[in-house]
Amino acid sequence: MHDSPAELLDGELATTNVRIVDVDAVVVGAELRNWVFVKITTSEPGLVGWGEATLEWKTQAVVGALRDLAPLLRGRDPTRIEHLWQSQYRHPFFKGGAVTMSAISGIDQALWDIKGKLLGVPVWQLLGGAVRDRVRMYDHLGAGDASVVYGAATGEGFAAAARRSVADGFDAVKILAVPVGGPLPTTTQLDDARAVMGAVRDAVGDAVEIMVDFHGRTTPRGALMYADALADLRPWFIEEPCQPEDVSGMVEVARRSPAPVATGERLIVRAEFRDLLAARAAAVIQPDVCHVGGISGLTKIASLAETWQVPIAPHNPLGPVATWANLHLDFATPNFLVQEIMRADVPWRADVVSAVPEIADGHVALPTAPGLGVEVVEEAAREHPYRHEPQLGTVLADGSVADW
Repeated sequence: MHDSPAELLDGELATTNVRIVDVDAVVVGAELRNWVFVKITTSEPGLVGWGEATLEWKTQAVVGALRDLAPLLRGRDPTRIEHLWQSQYRHPFFKGGAVTMSAISGIDQALWDIKGKLLGVPVWQLLGGAVRDRVRMYDHLGAGDASVVYGAATGEGFAAAARRSVADGFDAVKILAVPVGGPLPTTTQLDDARAVMGAVRDAVGDAVEIMVDFHGRTTPRGALMYADALADLRPWFIEEPCQPEDVSGMVEVARRSPAPVATGERLIVRAEFRDLLAARAAAVIQPDVCHVGGISGLTKIASLAETWQVPIAPHNPLGPVATWANLHLDFATPNFLVQEIMRADVPWRADVVSAVPEIADGHVALPTAPGLGVEVVEEAAREHPYRHEPQLGTVLADGSVADW
């Protein structure tokens, strides 16, 4: 990413003498996914910003998008975050899309990191200050074990993982109890889902909240069949009961499901969230800071949701920089509910960054370091180079393709 520097726009207002020198990607192969860390270097010696633009199975495309966007940034004042966001989003003729928005997201996080470091304050201070003293976390069960994360494990496997989480202080966990299947679940599949959820409920008791990820595997009617089967086990919410672009289907499930419905991890732009919220299609939204335009984009989506009295539970099974970006948002967002974290997808997760959040009693305390409070340890990152992600394609017994 070392093309010729961009010229400053005529008459551009510069609020500092600092300039963006370059935008680079540091890709880390982390088993189920590649983490795409974004590094922005500046003209100020030692002043570097870090963000994350991870997008599973699109790693090389995101790195290419970062290269495409870099000329819009070189030579510019990094503190003009919103202006640069608008430039990246609106100057290209083709707007949006998961790849471009993920690249913008990582750049945006890195710019907030730079501004916090320049001013000597954590990012949550720049977002209006803290509205809470600590952030509640929920554990994404399974970590790096694809059989647990994506639902091929037994109820006993999930129960054991849930017990470990509770022993570590968590009072909320997420499981994937719904198996891959056809348009309508069979009686056996309903019984299997109930057995998984029941095993976890028995393992953790009633004081722990359990969220159930449907992973968009079901049709609206199939989702309601599962929701009814799990109702007496009291899921805190059910996630992605059908494909998220099917707003009318989401409305059907939201109105009839005994459990609240959450969705949003695969939505990208504000208009998609606006349509979902206006239709009352979700009780909780789950925007991803690596896909919706970074901290700037997620802040606007959260504010939009607040007008409909809908809380946010940011999606976050990605890398450690994304976790820090989410935490700063969580501390400054009034309608925040709970924060997802993937703690142990790879045993060396903490080695590639300078800091990981300290979780005590399932909560994280207010960060105090300037910026996001995390740096990527590039030497350690180089020990885990890019590898094409394992393809998790799913085929049913009759040979047809199913959503995984």
